[in-house]
Amino acid sequence: QVQLVESGGGLAQAGGSLRLSCAASGRPFSRDAMGWFRQAPGKEREFVAAIGWIHVPYYADSVKGRFTISRDNANNTQFLQMDSLKPEDTAVYYCAAGPYLRTYEGGWDYWGQGTQVTVSS
Repeated sequence: QVQLVESGGGLAQAGGSLRLSCAASGRPFSRDAMGWFRQAPGKEREFVAAIGWIHVPYYADSVKGRFTISRDNANNTQFLQMDSLKPEDTAVYYCAAGPYLRTYEGGWDYWGQGTQVTVSS
């Protein structure tokens, strides 16, 4: 059974940092794309970052230069380092995995349950 489990969310002050992790299990993901989405209250889920199996990263304009996505294929894990956090980064963050890298929700086969990130001003 494939499972994605996020960790590392919590409360941070504006300008601070958090590091999210997503551990995948059930099968190898070394040849899959992995990514992060987020959903703020009252808003639709939006793309944050993704990384292909050859480690090429893609970012939403809103997080470019502040967030860094990475992956550890040996341990089926991906990370999202979030620096210079802003109150508008407050959302539930979801990790995703699938055969194709997409900057939209469709096409991702597996999703985690989400982890809350709250940034105070």
